[in-house]
Amino acid sequence: MTDESIQQQMDELIHLLERYNREYYELDEPSVSDAEYDQAFRHLQQLEAQHPHLMRPVSPTQRVGGKALSQFDSVVHQVPMLSLNNAFSPVNVDGVYDHAEMLAFAERVRSGLGHDPEYFIEPKFDGLALSLVYENGVLLQAATRGDGTEGENVTNNVKTIRCIPLHLNTPNPPARLEVRGEVLMFKADFDALNERQAAEGGKAFANPRNAAAGSLRQLDAKVTAKRSLRFFAYSIAQLDETYAQATHGLELDLLASWGIPTPPRDCCLQSHDMAEINRFYEQMAIKRPELPFDIDGMVIKVNAIAEQNILGFVSRAPRFAIAHKFPAEEAPTLVEAIDVQIGRTGAVTPVARLVPVRVGGVTVTNATLHNEGEVQRKDVRVGDTVMVRRAGDVIPEVVRVVFDKRPVNENPGADLFTPATEAKYERYLLPTLCPVCGSDIVKEDGEAVARCSGGMACQAQRAQALIHFASRTAMDVEGLGTRQIEQLVDLDLVHEFADLYRLDIPTLQRLKQVDEDDTSTSSKRETPTKWAENILAGLDASKTPLLARFIYALGIRHVGERTAKTLAQYFGSLDLIRRVPAPLLACLPDIGEVVAASIDQYFAQAYQQQQLDDLLAVGIAPQENLAHAQLAQVLASQNWLTHLPDIRISAKKAEALSAEAISVEALMTEPVSDAAWLLWREQERHQQLLARIQAFLALCHTQTSSQTDLQAAVADMPVNEAIAGKTFVLTGTLSNKREEVQAWLEAAGGKVSGSVSKKTDYVVAGEAAGSKLAKAEALGVAVLNEQQILEMLGKG
Repeated sequence: MTDESIQQQMDELIHLLERYNREYYELDEPSVSDAEYDQAFRHLQQLEAQHPHLMRPVSPTQRVGGKALSQFDSVVHQVPMLSLNNAFSPVNVDGVYDHAEMLAFAERVRSGLGHDPEYFIEPKFDGLALSLVYENGVLLQAATRGDGTEGENVTNNVKTIRCIPLHLNTPNPPARLEVRGEVLMFKADFDALNERQAAEGGKAFANPRNAAAGSLRQLDAKVTAKRSLRFFAYSIAQLDETYAQATHGLELDLLASWGIPTPPRDCCLQSHDMAEINRFYEQMAIKRPELPFDIDGMVIKVNAIAEQNILGFVSRAPRFAIAHKFPAEEAPTLVEAIDVQIGRTGAVTPVARLVPVRVGGVTVTNATLHNEGEVQRKDVRVGDTVMVRRAGDVIPEVVRVVFDKRPVNENPGADLFTPATEAKYERYLLPTLCPVCGSDIVKEDGEAVARCSGGMACQAQRAQALIHFASRTAMDVEGLGTRQIEQLVDLDLVHEFADLYRLDIPTLQRLKQVDEDDTSTSSKRETPTKWAENILAGLDASKTPLLARFIYALGIRHVGERTAKTLAQYFGSLDLIRRVPAPLLACLPDIGEVVAASIDQYFAQAYQQQQLDDLLAVGIAPQENLAHAQLAQVLASQNWLTHLPDIRISAKKAEALSAEAISVEALMTEPVSDAAWLLWREQERHQQLLARIQAFLALCHTQTSSQTDLQAAVADMPVNEAIAGKTFVLTGTLSNKREEVQAWLEAAGGKVSGSVSKKTDYVVAGEAAGSKLAKAEALGVAVLNEQQILEMLGKG
């Protein structure tokens, strides 16, 4: 194909993807499925990878983010980004608003113009102000407001926001357009982000505005691309005179016609009547919790651009507009107690038990205090009067203590804190033991959130641990879903992983056999045990997982699928993995000292070791493999010496020590020239650690080979020349699990890729193979069926 025909194909895909984006983000009427969108997107990516000289700067593929920045460049705004003056309308006890400040604003406008103008009222989005500059229809620059005169260049990040067009949807774009608007995160996207943060052990964002601001200001645009940010325009700062509009409303219509998102029109109003405008404000205050995004007020502007110019500006704010802020949704109440809640992942959250109070239309009796550091920073104590609000209109939280109302002793002239009051109103400290299971509460360095270390021993965490254990990417227990696991835990029928494999039909029949929302129950009544039989069959089929999946299923903190795979590939057996000390773990690629310590701590617990023994006793038999060919080199003393606790040993010093003492025993007992090492090894706990390392290395040697070198055990194994060094792509439905086939290929020295290219050696096609098979045929890549690849692997 010629460059011209390829360019035409790429441009057609760009146009198609832009249409899909408009349908999804602007019209809320997608015409294709996510899978169809992804297929077109990947096709464009492949064409651009093969013909980079033809890539368009406006391609939707540029939305995934590029190389991370070290810092943001500064941008001077050609037109300053000014702020608005505020107006407030307090509400009395009867729920009546006092709109005196808005009436005063209307009077100032009337005085300046000589008449009552038409106003435009729109939402005041609670986000981050942004400037977008287009030249000849192409997005050239995006910048934050900053101090109004100078902001930060966030163009790369803004290109990842799918609702912002990379070029204007018009055949005759203006030479220059500067749009002002707000970047924000919808409430549902915010909740989903915090769920992901919690699942990954990350810090939750306090509210959608903070989440949006933090996401937009990421130095790595790939992070921004993963966050669901939105944008709404609220004004035009620069535009060719040819396109000038008479009113603010018409300007928004023009922007919308060019594909730039504007405020939803059911949240806007045009009116000459300030009384009507204030009623609309009150209606929006009621409607506010139901909106998909956060707003903290309404913006009222004179609609006619000519009249805006007449009124002009005062100081750093326009005379023709005002931000009519909603009343703060806060209320005072008393703290009766401070308890802790143990989350499903073990997170320990202090919770204030409150005298019931109405906040934002909801009665609040409990409010989160987030973590111990936050409690101490705010100095919340039992007996205090506190101000409470609903964070993000959802989660009640304590905002601050009303210190003037903190109880003091009977002497009115006494200091606030006396020995008597200090004893009664003492500072809060997090308990050291979990109130649910009695396990230690621990907090890793650098983390704000403390966690219960009990894991499965803690009933608060048990359901989540079991759900993870049985999930598709872990043990893959078909038929056993979240609902059944939660019921098993609620009925106290399972206490450890192995209990799942001890279930029988009489035990399962104690569960609710029909979902409450399932109205079609007749067929289930005819075969009341079929569902239970399916669960038992799924459990039995899951007993021989890949070793990596089994390790991942245990739910060890910081151990994801990739880390579990690394452990399995390097050690090859569960017996080694459950005994490896942290300094040796830290030698493995992609496993730092924090992850290594977490793995070591997990297996150091007698309860967790017993869980493993019990799983093996009920028939779990992970599929093990040979140790990595480079394991001996990876675990050489010059490597693990640099990861020992309580001593800093550089790589150079580790090499010198290894040269002086050529065995672990020598390091433990023989004299060396390093005085710091001699002092370190004198301590009993350090001698115990060295003894563990020595025992583990001996076990490695025993289990992997009777030869003198761990590498030789693998090197002597016959190489599968049909697989080793080849690249495979799996597509379609296979009778074996795709993860297992991938693991077999990788164990035999092959590489498994997710996409077909000229570098692909084989495509393994199962039933219903789609575009990958078609591309393989087009490129002349060899295609195998499942039986053929199994025969190549020696499993046919």
